[in-house]
Amino acid sequence: MDDIFIIYGTTRTTADSIHNYINSIHKCLQINPTHENNTQINFLDLCIIRKTNKLKIDIYRKPTTIDIAINYLSSHPIEHKHAAYRYHIHRMLTLPLTKERRAHEWKTIQNIARNNNFPNKLITNLKQQIQCNATHQKSDRKENINNTKWATFAYYSSKVRKITNLFKHTDIKGAFKNNNTISQILRPKATNNSPIYNKCGIHKLTCKTCQHVYMRQTSRNLKQRYQEHVRYIRNSNPQSAFAQHTLNNQHEYGTIEEIM
Repeated sequence: MDDIFIIYGTTRTTADSIHNYINSIHKCLQINPTHENNTQINFLDLCIIRKTNKLKIDIYRKPTTIDIAINYLSSHPIEHKHAAYRYHIHRMLTLPLTKERRAHEWKTIQNIARNNNFPNKLITNLKQQIQCNATHQKSDRKENINNTKWATFAYYSSKVRKITNLFKHTDIKGAFKNNNTISQILRPKATNNSPIYNKCGIHKLTCKTCQHVYMRQTSRNLKQRYQEHVRYIRNSNPQSAFAQHTLNNQHEYGTIEEIM
């Protein structure tokens, strides 16, 4: 599926002729044309307006569009929060919009920022920064690309910047990733159906004779750890505290229990 924008001369062909020709190229290739309405048509994120001898464009947003971006108060890197507004502002500045349409788009961007708790001053400064960078960024970019190395940091709080600031005056640039995403939240948790004693965790051993309790945490499975205790006792090797207790007091083996 793809979007195709076609400009044709009505004196040379018709919309029906173009439609029939494209659909006859291949049986699996079919188009569903949308024709202009009142000399304008919406194509992707643009509204294309046909004038007598030229085309004009405006920015188009679907009626279902919601003005939601990363909230300014959320725990995300400021670069991530700025991303949506950088896109909107760059599009507004680079498209050949009329003065009135550009002013209207700027008010829309400010309104989106306001709805997501962004201070208007930050958005205004971001616009000025993008305008300033556009004038001298092309010449500097080629020189910096070859020498720049990037490192990715997981962003858990603003304290992470204390680490990235150490590389501020070097050729190493920091990029942030955030694990607090919708896909991470909605991802189903993996279920471990293995037997309970084949898992790691906190466990408790209780001496059969004196009810002495030995409680520890292990990264290996509980069955393997219990067998180690038994092996220490059988070999008279007091390598673990539980084995030492059993050997010193000549008690029977204990029973293992998982502590959740």
